[in-house]
Amino acid sequence: MKRFLAVERALRTAAPHELLDAIRAVLIEQYGAEDVELFMADYSLSVLQPVSVLPHTLVPVSVHNSPPGRAFGSQQPYREEGRNGQSRLHLPVSVRGDRLGVLSLTLSDDDAVHRWESELADIADVLGHEVVVAERDTDVYLQARRKDRLTLAAEMQWQLLPGRACSRPEYDLGAQLEPAYAIFGDNFDWSGTADHLMLYVTNGMGEGIEASLLTNLAINALRNARRAGLSIADQAALADQAVYAHYRGHCYLSVLLFDFDLATGRASVVDAGSPQLLRLRGGTVERVAFEAQLPLGMFEETDYVAQDFHVEPGDRLVFVSDGVHAVASPKGEAYGEAALARAIHSTRLLPAAEVPRAILRELTGHRGEAMPDDDALIVCLDWRGRPQFA
Repeated sequence: MKRFLAVERALRTAAPHELLDAIRAVLIEQYGAEDVELFMADYSLSVLQPVSVLPHTLVPVSVHNSPPGRAFGSQQPYREEGRNGQSRLHLPVSVRGDRLGVLSLTLSDDDAVHRWESELADIADVLGHEVVVAERDTDVYLQARRKDRLTLAAEMQWQLLPGRACSRPEYDLGAQLEPAYAIFGDNFDWSGTADHLMLYVTNGMGEGIEASLLTNLAINALRNARRAGLSIADQAALADQAVYAHYRGHCYLSVLLFDFDLATGRASVVDAGSPQLLRLRGGTVERVAFEAQLPLGMFEETDYVAQDFHVEPGDRLVFVSDGVHAVASPKGEAYGEAALARAIHSTRLLPAAEVPRAILRELTGHRGEAMPDDDALIVCLDWRGRPQFA
């Protein structure tokens, strides 16, 4: 316990840009560790970027076929045989289900791994929380996440997102956007309280900065209304007014809004445009259609009406933008609902945080070598619900 508290104190008192230096020094002192490295997952979730040397002269490692990648994908510690009897331990760095990266260190032998693994895994969790807080005051960890330069539009979009995953007893969420370094207007947002989960899936209009500005306006208008305690129908109406007031109907935004009751699984839904929902229940994938209403900002003072929806424990909900189901192969064949249903079924055993990336990899195979001409957004929600006691 004294060792753990020493690490925690070192992280709390370190300057935001010096978290790795602080944890490296204290792990060496308290646990006899060597070669301590922190890797951050890049925006495309394809590589783990080392933080140690800026501007990143160390070689990134693959998320798919490397020891740190094994820890990142499984979200469990992974031990690698080292030299001279040493062991390399890779620990996932995550915050409430949002996977940030991996902390890797070398210990003297297997006995040290068995003795300290659980405690070091807790330390990696503490490090994750400190990284999230430190990002308010330094760009070091955000810089380490990028293997290529982001476009300005993509920079704006990533800063608008809540995270890429979230886990609570009632649900797991995972989401991903592609092309990660050049996204335009697609977006997702969520917010949980003690009793509710609100989820927005947005399919933006246009390209580049203009698409990102439109989405930023709409999402912040929805957040402003949500934080005022308004219903999702009123949230949609106020965001609609904000977008129309600025663009006068020349630009608008499609969005699917959900308000889930965590205790009952009942939800209120506003379908204002083109994002689609597919549900995996009992091994069967089916599309769930709602009554379509006008996109936000198309006309002045549009009224929105919430519809009822119910989700059951064990359901998997997959939300997609038209950049997924409409993407064409080199022969011009659309990916389509049937292929998407097969992809959802084939990834049924993966955790929610892994599903978007897996489906997007299949989508890339369908598209071939052509550069995407639209954003592709996937959000996966695994619903467990709240236990009902008699």
